[in-house]
Amino acid sequence: MFRAPEVNFYVQDVEACTRFYSEHFGFTEAYRTPVNGTPDHVELRLDGFTLGLSSIEAARRAHGLPAEPGGPPRGEIILWTDDVDRVYAELMDKGVRSVSEPHDFIGRLHGAWVADQDGNHVHIVQEIASGVLA
Repeated sequence: MFRAPEVNFYVQDVEACTRFYSEHFGFTEAYRTPVNGTPDHVELRLDGFTLGLSSIEAARRAHGLPAEPGGPPRGEIILWTDDVDRVYAELMDKGVRSVSEPHDFIGRLHGAWVADQDGNHVHIVQEIASGVLA
């Protein structure tokens, strides 16, 4: 049901954090959006592990997440799935707290956020197949 787990940190300066993890720990950049200009999100890889770095401002703007510098959420677990809407509905039926309802973003992804009992975020996401969700 789920695959490709990733840890994501919300940060004030994505580029500075990218340099920090690359220079000090040997992470390599695998993905960036947008490709040009100031990034909203970068994914770094090290030995099969993916670390995402997302802009606090972009979390508010694009997803309505209650991200504040120094406050929650500071990080999240990302779980890829084939059917965000179905998984989200199942989680809602089980009484899981919603943070952000399913929605499309960056033109190719569909995702939603839920929270555990302590308020830690879990992002469930899927790629949008051509013409399926958009």
